[in-house]
Amino acid sequence: MNLRFIGIDPDTGTAESPTVWVDEETRELVIQGWKPGPELQAWCAAFQVPGHAQGIPPNEAVIRIPARMAPMLREACDAAERANVS
Repeated sequence: MNLRFIGIDPDTGTAESPTVWVDEETRELVIQGWKPGPELQAWCAAFQVPGHAQGIPPNEAVIRIPARMAPMLREACDAAERANVS
């Protein structure tokens, strides 16, 4: 695994650290964020999109990151698109 660090929430303290990386081998974004609270978890469990099962599959997760990290997500998307795939 070859993760490229993109950035960390600039307003993070010493206890929390929403972070963005790019896996340059798979060209995927890797995001660390906050776990959703009970209200968001309940909403996600009930959410339906046509053609998909209701809720979040066991092998997936919902996380929250602050909007101020949008530039890092854009940078990560650009880096993933530029990454060489073997």
